[in-house]
Amino acid sequence: MHLKSESTEKRESINTTPKKQEEEHVYEVPDVILTSSAEYVYETESVKEQLKKLDNVTLHIAVTGSTGAGKSSFINAIRGLKPDDVNAAPTGVTETTMTSTVYAHPTMPNVKLWDLPGTGSPQFKAKKYLKEVKLDTFDFFIIISSERLKENDIMLAKAIKEKKKLFYFLRSKIDNDIQAESQRKDFDEQKVLSHIREDCHRNLKDIDNPKPKIFLISSFELHKYDFQTLVDTLEKQLPAHKRDKLTLMTGFVVQGHKCVVC
Repeated sequence: MHLKSESTEKRESINTTPKKQEEEHVYEVPDVILTSSAEYVYETESVKEQLKKLDNVTLHIAVTGSTGAGKSSFINAIRGLKPDDVNAAPTGVTETTMTSTVYAHPTMPNVKLWDLPGTGSPQFKAKKYLKEVKLDTFDFFIIISSERLKENDIMLAKAIKEKKKLFYFLRSKIDNDIQAESQRKDFDEQKVLSHIREDCHRNLKDIDNPKPKIFLISSFELHKYDFQTLVDTLEKQLPAHKRDKLTLMTGFVVQGHKCVVC
């Protein structure tokens, strides 16, 4: 009798049926964006779609106020530009804005900042002014004053409120006030800022429900005072799609006197 070897039996017991091929998984590598902080952000199709929608949103910001209040300087600062940069809004001690002039943000052309004519004329009529500058064009108004709020500023705010538009008061050139007061022996910066803020509120006592918001700023030192509070307030009050555009616009780093757009 022929005996099979142990090795032969083992070979015969081996299942020669081809193994079922393991299911392959194909992973698509998403697009990758390298951020300034060297982190990788994976961009899905839904995010791409949201970004595309955001590109189609235009944010119109009206900047107005009396002659010499610093409207053009503020527009340049929020765009990260110096007065002598290309495409900067012209600045000066006299009224340089005789008609409404629009300036696009250098990295986000759908953000439009409008430098409106000054409100300093003795014959100023708020409702006529808003009609001439086409009030409905704008998402909100920024009214700038470099000293005590003038009657024309208050008239304009009331007219804007009647039209149910958002508006904000900016008390500009705060750095000048601080510099002037710093010569006093009892100088206290926080007390000076509180005094200026209280004075603005007294001038606006006839406007309430809601009480107007006042922000103290310096266009040459945006990292100080109330600029970030202004941005945070706008983000809360604007519609979501406009808010996102604003967040992108103000996403810059302030270094000393220079605004560096990210």
